[in-house]
Amino acid sequence: MAIRFGASAIGLVANMPSGPSIISDELILKISRMVPPAVSTFMLTSETSANQIVRHHHRTLTTTIQIVDELKEGTYEQIKLSLPSIKIVQVIHVRDENAIDEAIQISNYVDALLLDSGNPDLKIKELGGTGRVHNWNISKKIVEASKVPVFLAGGLTPENVRQAIDQVQPFGVDLCSGVRTNQKLDPFKLEKFFNNVNK
Repeated sequence: MAIRFGASAIGLVANMPSGPSIISDELILKISRMVPPAVSTFMLTSETSANQIVRHHHRTLTTTIQIVDELKEGTYEQIKLSLPSIKIVQVIHVRDENAIDEAIQISNYVDALLLDSGNPDLKIKELGGTGRVHNWNISKKIVEASKVPVFLAGGLTPENVRQAIDQVQPFGVDLCSGVRTNQKLDPFKLEKFFNNVNK
């Protein structure tokens, strides 16, 4: 459905401590094999070790790995050496101005950044799908300073996505809860979202 309305990438959410849309690695693999070649498949992983991230990718075979938490063990270079044709997107949870320096530093090692509104420091980590908007002024500064493309996520809806694009000027936008009704993708919200993106 998302591809039909114009999505250029599909996010496939693996095991997470919280948030919507979590599916099994087996289903991620099945979907990634069905998606047309022109559409990217992003596997969202909450693994924090380079070796575990590589192993996780071997179970799903997506075109892109979206790391939703901090890489705590190993390096991005290790992942790239193990998976040279796979793109790496690091999520930066924009909570305050500290996100700017974090994003600039990490942009030296990954293929893209994604700015979201989670909180990895909570007892039950929030790593995406919160439906919350963060400070777009901080996001704009990151877009301007980053060495790689930047996606914007966090509380985007059909009603606010045009303002978000105009204000932040991201490479792309990422959405989840803003186009769902009763936890399912809503074709009416999707259509309105893409209409507003393409204005």
